[in-house]
Amino acid sequence: MENLFLDPFTILLIAGFIGFFMAFGIGANDVANSMGTSVGSKAITIKQAIIIAAIFEFLGAFLAGGEVTSTIRKGIVDPNIYANDINIFVIGMMSALLAGGTWLYIASLRGWPVSTTHSIVGAIIGFVLITKGVDAVSWNKVGTIAMSWVTSPLFSGTLAFALYISAKKLILDRSEPEKAAITYIPMYSFMVAVVISLVTARKGLKHVGVEWSDNEVYLFILLFSSLVAIGTAFFLRTNKEKIMRDGGIEFAFGLLMIVSASAMAFAHGSNDVANAIGPLAAIVSVVDTGAIGSKAAISPWVLFIGGIGIVFGLATLGSRVIATVGKKITTLTPSLGFSAEMATASTVVAASYLGFPISTTHTLVGGVIGVGLAKGAEHLDFSSIKRIIASWLVTIPAGAAFTVLFYILLRIIFNV
Repeated sequence: MENLFLDPFTILLIAGFIGFFMAFGIGANDVANSMGTSVGSKAITIKQAIIIAAIFEFLGAFLAGGEVTSTIRKGIVDPNIYANDINIFVIGMMSALLAGGTWLYIASLRGWPVSTTHSIVGAIIGFVLITKGVDAVSWNKVGTIAMSWVTSPLFSGTLAFALYISAKKLILDRSEPEKAAITYIPMYSFMVAVVISLVTARKGLKHVGVEWSDNEVYLFILLFSSLVAIGTAFFLRTNKEKIMRDGGIEFAFGLLMIVSASAMAFAHGSNDVANAIGPLAAIVSVVDTGAIGSKAAISPWVLFIGGIGIVFGLATLGSRVIATVGKKITTLTPSLGFSAEMATASTVVAASYLGFPISTTHTLVGGVIGVGLAKGAEHLDFSSIKRIIASWLVTIPAGAAFTVLFYILLRIIFNV
């Protein structure tokens, strides 16, 4: 086995800083757009968004994201081809993290909601291309990921459209919408709770030593969701006078937005956060074992760096992407924002549960466009939508190009 180009502590220190930079980008862009609908509709403040994200992103990653992550995101290359080139592999993973973080930073400065998943995919493709050539990339996997650019926004947009239409029929267009809100909103909160509890029970609890039968899972989902619905109903009835006042109907949906924002953060954590720091986990695994494996356990300190970086990125730079998602596509109210968020969380959790490659960003933008269409196409800002789609198309090539650049620089710097 070849010796590492630096001592293990120095490599982990450098990788930790680069991993923090990547996590910062995730917070500034991916988590920010997850919270965009809630903040844009004024259901919650940016400070509340940071608190909700900090709690539920971590819980989603820990309980439902799994305790291991693929060292190469989405299986687009066989890591064993680097078994005899561990220094090249470590430099490549550092380059991928730098590339993904740099693209997310640039996109966040511009207010573009892009995909963390696709940033990392592009970065890994760039690393494979410069080291092993075109044939080493699993282009079928890349094609499947590219298909999600269309399928996930389409599915989420359709679901968001249907949810908002149902809210209009059941609540907003009623002669006494305030009373209808008190009656029906607990039903929607039940649906949100089902999404959270399903992925927790099915995917997450086994990682903390809990194994349940199907019947126990269904019982847990029913009890948890019923408690959330009862709690929502109690709160609504306690605040009945405020809801009954003029404009109070959106206050009721604002309450629901807090629940759906939590579900959105949980869903994002389960789908993206742990995997986004996969290259860092890969580096740690190589340093610890001296070998490259297809799976790498995520050390607690790696999760800690990821969590802190995410919150820092959201707090310092997240407002730009929040403004794009929450205000520039269409003007959102809590009822519209809830429909978009609920559709997104449901789609992301279903994809995570079934193992389909999906982008939280694309799914959420699809949801926001869906509610905009439900309101009327004239309410959509198509110039903003075009800019967003253009940034999606550029993400994978940009990730690849930045990786090639950083890979060359790091090899020169470390003389590898």
